[in-house]
Amino acid sequence: QVQLVESGGGLVQDGGSLRLSCAVSGRIYSTYDIGWFRQAPGKEREFVARITWGSGSTYYAASVKGRFTITRDNAKNTVYLQMNSLKREDTAVYYCARKSAGIWGSWGRGTEVTVSS
Repeated sequence: QVQLVESGGGLVQDGGSLRLSCAVSGRIYSTYDIGWFRQAPGKEREFVARITWGSGSTYYAASVKGRFTITRDNAKNTVYLQMNSLKREDTAVYYCARKSAGIWGSWGRGTEVTVSS
């Protein structure tokens, strides 16, 4: 059973940076995607970025492309989300999840990011 645990959230000023971590435990297949999602207060959860475990290929939401970078460290079984040039609208709870057979699951509990002006 795959479990995901997020960390690294916090309070940062507008224009600042944060790096989130998603520690992955359990059996990981090269075809899995690990993704980051976020949910802002009063809004639905939205996709942010994903990486394929084996190939390292990535995909980003338009709203974060060029500012956020998703990477993985296979040795540490960890996926990172480097967030630069943060904006107030990036304030949200960030979750990581695993995609297998086309379905996102194994959701973590989330880590909160607050961007202040």
